[in-house]
Amino acid sequence: MSPFTHPVGRSLLTFVVASVAVVGVRGASLALASDVGPIPDPVGRRSITWPTPDGTGGAHASALTDIDRRNVRSLEVAWTYRTGDVGDGTDGRAGTAFEATPIVVDATLFVTTPYSRVVALDAETGVERWTFDPGIDRSSREHKMTTSRGLSSWLDPLRLEGARCRRRILTASYDARLFALDAKDGTPCPDFGDGGSIDLRVGVDRIEGRLHHYNQTAPPTVIGDLVVVGSSIFDNHFADAPSGAVRAFDVRTGALRWSWEPLVGVTGVAEDGRIIPAGAANTWATITADPERGLLFVPTGSPSPDHYGGVRPGDNAYANSLVALDAATGQVVWHFQMVHHDLWDYDLPSPPALITVWRAGRAVPAVAQATKMGLLFVFERETGRPLFPVVERPVPPSDVPGEVASPTQPFPLLPRPLVPHALDVEEAWGLTPIDRAACRDRLAGLRNEGIYTPPSLRGSLAVPGFLGGMEWGGVAFSEEAGIVVTNTNRLAMVARLVPARDYATVAADPGRTAQAAPQDGTPYGTVREVPVSPLGLPCSPPPWGMLHAVDASSGEVLWEVPLGNVQDLSKVPSPGAWGSPNLGGPVIAGELIFIAASMDRRIRAFDLRTGEEVWEDVLPASGQATPLTYRARPGGRQYLAIAAGGHVAVGSALGDYIVAYALPGPTVAEQDR
Repeated sequence: MSPFTHPVGRSLLTFVVASVAVVGVRGASLALASDVGPIPDPVGRRSITWPTPDGTGGAHASALTDIDRRNVRSLEVAWTYRTGDVGDGTDGRAGTAFEATPIVVDATLFVTTPYSRVVALDAETGVERWTFDPGIDRSSREHKMTTSRGLSSWLDPLRLEGARCRRRILTASYDARLFALDAKDGTPCPDFGDGGSIDLRVGVDRIEGRLHHYNQTAPPTVIGDLVVVGSSIFDNHFADAPSGAVRAFDVRTGALRWSWEPLVGVTGVAEDGRIIPAGAANTWATITADPERGLLFVPTGSPSPDHYGGVRPGDNAYANSLVALDAATGQVVWHFQMVHHDLWDYDLPSPPALITVWRAGRAVPAVAQATKMGLLFVFERETGRPLFPVVERPVPPSDVPGEVASPTQPFPLLPRPLVPHALDVEEAWGLTPIDRAACRDRLAGLRNEGIYTPPSLRGSLAVPGFLGGMEWGGVAFSEEAGIVVTNTNRLAMVARLVPARDYATVAADPGRTAQAAPQDGTPYGTVREVPVSPLGLPCSPPPWGMLHAVDASSGEVLWEVPLGNVQDLSKVPSPGAWGSPNLGGPVIAGELIFIAASMDRRIRAFDLRTGEEVWEDVLPASGQATPLTYRARPGGRQYLAIAAGGHVAVGSALGDYIVAYALPGPTVAEQDR
């Protein structure tokens, strides 16, 4: 399920209104085991592109080091561009979440807007070169909220320079159409699909009558002459949700080359006695390509529905798994399931990151997968062998009639969990004694046995909640320092099952603040929410968001610090020690980490060595996106850019901005003289 469908939304807006007190820092900044000095720019003054939204291999890192700890405070806004695509959902249009990370190739910055328009800008000046509008239905009747996390490009080695569609921009619109555009002018490539596009809803099992439940939010992945897509599915509505197949198309013609189905043979019996196939287990996060090995690393989601699995017995592999596919054939090379028989909406939310782990003096090509459970799994890329031991630990059984939960779940021994896995009643938090007492009473009535407590009829505490842990921003990896950086959420949530006969009444309650979903075809609907105090503050103790650094080879957590604050939402002073729920991710450039993500309107830089915050700036809107950095041409300046448009579902400040920073220097016109 896409993160904007999670119940945290309006609850966040509620709890930050009362943010007035100061608490102590819970996450301490620790020194690194080995000092990371300034990392020289090995590319001199050559141009450095940003070829995919998640950087090369999903690692969110750049070799550029023009901006460093000594001069980062001199960063200034070089240019700002406004897309015009923003909505709060009150004017008949869908609300927006500007989550995209642009790409930069051929000195051009390409980005998708929440309404799936593609914009091409001069990467040094922000001047618009062209736009393309796929014409999705923007009405709130069709979609309550829309988003896109980016696009991809492909250069045809068989076409001469200047030929039409030599470089193609591949973009998937929210309404599930795949387009190939000429990078020069944005016109559709006529030899691709039907005049430049493919309807991705065609050929999807169980999609009839459910078209608006099947969407696209992630950028397509390009490997060789293939463009590969997953899907975004509202997986809490039906037991037999649409298929979560991953498909590869010929990047020149649009012809289907292969399709991989993650839930073959998983069936159950619906309430009406029908034998139904399990649905979803879709890949809504970005798929990462490893061209050198001809592999695709596919992070799959949860099977449908999220919180009752009686109609999909067993582990439900390949759901909730990191799957390595042969890029040429779509055949499984290896896989590892990180959640058996998921009952918590713990889908894999982020792009796998290609990293390097050192063992006995040997560099081991590895892939790291961040999870909503706050667990970081690391595997040998070619074999899937875990590079840190993973153990199966007993977890609580279900007490719901018809449900059989998995008796164990996998836990890596290193790195340690980056978020709490339990919240005791006595740990319930509040600003006042009354608040704390109310939260304790709220938790005391729930089933609460730590992580993997199954959903129940009385309500179960999910620690962490359905927002994570880690979310779709993923991780950043410094090859030079051997450090993985990631950001986390630290909010507990509640999942309660409602008998199907009572669901309609619960869902229609005008005073309901929780998110409800029917789970049609099962005996239970579901209601889920953030447990909050009478003041609207979360019962989970702060910090509610953090930034972490992990040694990739030892698994040691090097440091962790609170990330952001909620002051911009509360409109009153709010301590940074509280941190902030966050959506978006980090980028590493040399000795610096750049990240926005939090619910305030800030973009920040942190020292990779220590976690010390060394710079921040106020954005025109909240930055629920991951930044990028690039040098557009030889001899040019290094730019840091981010989409600042907020997220309607979590109540952060909305906008339609792309903001690019650079160090002071001559303008492009002055450089050209």
